Order: sequence, then C-alpha cells, then structure tokens
Amino acid sequence: MAALASSGTSFFSTASPHPKSRRISRVVRMAYQENGPSLAVVGVTGAVGQEFLSVLSDRGFPYRSIKMLASKRSAGKSVRFHDEEHIVEELTADSFDGVDIALFSAGGSISKKFGPLAAEKGTIVVDNSSAFRMDENVPLVIPEVNPEAMKGIKVGTGKGALIANPNCSTIICLMAVTPLHRHAKVLRMVVSTYQAASGAGAAAMEELVQQTREVLEGKPPTCNIFRDQYAFNLFSHNASVLSNGYNEEEMKLVKETRKIWSDANVKVTATCIRVPVMRAHAESVNLQFENPLDEDTAREILKNAPGVVIIDDRAANQFPTPLKVSNKDNVAVGRIRQDVSLDGNKGLDIFVCGDQIRKGAALNAVQIAELLL
Repeated sequence: MAALASSGTSFFSTASPHPKSRRISRVVRMAYQENGPSLAVVGVTGAVGQEFLSVLSDRGFPYRSIKMLASKRSAGKSVRFHDEEHIVEELTADSFDGVDIALFSAGGSISKKFGPLAAEKGTIVVDNSSAFRMDENVPLVIPEVNPEAMKGIKVGTGKGALIANPNCSTIICLMAVTPLHRHAKVLRMVVSTYQAASGAGAAAMEELVQQTREVLEGKPPTCNIFRDQYAFNLFSHNASVLSNGYNEEEMKLVKETRKIWSDANVKVTATCIRVPVMRAHAESVNLQFENPLDEDTAREILKNAPGVVIIDDRAANQFPTPLKVSNKDNVAVGRIRQDVSLDGNKGLDIFVCGDQIRKGAALNAVQIAELLL
C-alpha cells in the first residue's frame, strides 16, 4: 500500500475539503477587505494566539480591522501581522465595541469574564478554553465533524454568540474516528494519548529545551512548569486528578466526544500522558463497532475524509509521528489494523498524530470563523 495517501489534497496543504460543506475548507485568500469582518485576537502573545495570526494569514482570512488583545503585562508590545506592526492593547470590557469575531485563547478565567461581555455587545466569540465546552447552550464544534451545531450563528446578524473550540486531544481523535463512526457506529473507544509540551503553552516548550540542555550537561533540571522532570521522561498528564481516578484531560475526551457526536451512550475511556515532544500530540485509539468494519474499508474511508491523511506503510514500518505533522494542518492516521481480540470485524486499532497548536487549537478556531462569514 502507498506510504502516503491523502483525501484529495497534499499532506502539506492548509485546505481540508469536505464532501458535505464546501464552506468548511474554503480558503478565502483575500486578507484585508473593506467589507470584511472586524476581528479581535485575545491572548495574542501566547503560543496559540501567535498561531491564530499565522493561520489567519495562511488562509487569507478576510478582515477590515484587527485588534491585538492581551493582559496589562503585555500591553504596548508590538505584534507583526501581514507585514504590519500592531500594538497590543490591554483587554478590557470595552475592547469588543464594533468587533464581529473574537478568537480567545487566554485561559478559562479570562474567557468566563470577557466572553459573555463580548457576546452581549454583538461579538461572536470562538473560545479555545474549557470554560464553555460543556455548556448545553454553547455549541462545541469541529467543522469537519459537526458544523450543524452552530447553525444560525452568522456575522452580520447583529447577534453575538459563544462557540467553544474542543480540547486538542478530542479534535485530533475525532477527526480520524468520526468518519469510521458514521460508517459502523462506535460503541466503545479506548484512547491513550502521548501529549507534547505545546499543549501546556510556550513556557512548557521552553522548559523542555532548558531541561534537555541541563540533563545533557549533568545538571539538575529546572522544574517550574511541571513537578516531574520532562526531558528524557514521561508522566501522567498534569491536569487535576478527580475523585474517580481520571484526570480532567481524560474526562474532557469522554464528555466532549459525547457532546460532539450527540450520543450520551457511547463508551469512552482515556489515559493521557505527557511525553518529551515539542509539539504535536499522538494518540493510540482502539475502537469497538456495532457493525462490521474491515481494515481495507476503514482505510478507504479515511483516505476520503476531510483534513485526514494516511501514513500507513507496513513494509517500510512508516507510520505517523509528531515530527511528520508538526506545523501541518492535516491529522495523520496509521497503524490501521483489525483488533484481533474482537470477532466479526467489530474492532479496529489506529494511531493518530496531529499538531496540537494548529488543528488542535488555532486552525479549528479559524475554520469555525470561516463558517460565520
């Protein structure tokens, strides 16, 4: 089989064609437009905030104006976008006057405080935090998976709204699993994640670099972001552990999958692990189906899935890796094989990799914004 097969686009493409909705993958490539929406980026100096700007630029998202917003500490800094310098403004309750779309990535507490304020002023907020994900009145959206969840929310109506971006692990997982779910119906999903430093932000990425140097030089590692040594190590995800023994990251996968699929009965269990990788998460996914699904059919389904690319060369032992998807838009799937513990082709194992900052955060948010136009 081919070492690299994609869904009709280059693996390195920013576009992600969708068979049901062309608007999902539309790359507008217009940038400044007098009649375009006014934008605001909240948390612009952070890792995801910077990626917002990169994706907006790459996809030529149309806009007539853009505000760069961050904390008081970052106010006054200069941010470059479309070959122009923009001064970062302090985020306040008045920041959203006249703003059509606001992309938020500044943490849950900031989103809870300013998201509703922005929506009240007529701004459509696309929030990257966990603040509103499980709110039954807020759509939780992966454009390739459930664009219908945000039906009726559009720029130009004068109505503000909140839209939640799912957790990065959920996005990467469901990009690959949903096409299979539509075909054979997933009854149970077991996910093990291998999550990169990028998921904890720029400071964690910097600490991984610093620790690697320190350990190689025989020095004790500096542990400011994580209590455990990160370099040359792996450990359970740093999210808080709940009374049921799962941590918050694991329960996000459980709850968000059920909401996005509108299926409260699907069984999901997860174990989330931090690994010393700079960016891009990997996930091992075991699936049990209601209806039979053989691996060749699954491979064909995934080959035609929007935003998915197959890297599955058994002969050469070449499969998805974080490095292969870093700074890429598509989610890569490999190790596609029948689960030998289940009879009747009722189970599959797959391995998925996706860039946490890109599709796991900024790209997904910008794709949501594209659906608002």
